[in-house]
Amino acid sequence: MTADDTFGRLDDDDYPAYTMGRAAEMLGTTQGFLRAIGEHRLITPLRSAGGHRSYSRYQLRVAARARELVDHGTPIEAACRIVILEDQLEEAQRLNAEYRRAAESANPTAAA
Repeated sequence: MTADDTFGRLDDDDYPAYTMGRAAEMLGTTQGFLRAIGEHRLITPLRSAGGHRSYSRYQLRVAARARELVDHGTPIEAACRIVILEDQLEEAQRLNAEYRRAAESANPTAAA
């Protein structure tokens, strides 16, 4: 991978650009917190050949939401489950809106 390829991927929300230490620093949390939410399968960081974890911006947003819940007293296991369910609901709503738009464009007189 060239430097141009790497810089082009930095705009990619799923590109694992952040080390565990940097991710923890950005979130204002500990590396242990990141390990814990990984154990609860909220996020799965990319692992290098040496076993080092890397996180994407999307994963950091998910981790930040979990941290927000934990900071308000929610147990970490429950916080992870809540965030997973929120993510699933958002995806279902997005798909529903797509299906609705497709149905309306296929039959525009029924939408009126």
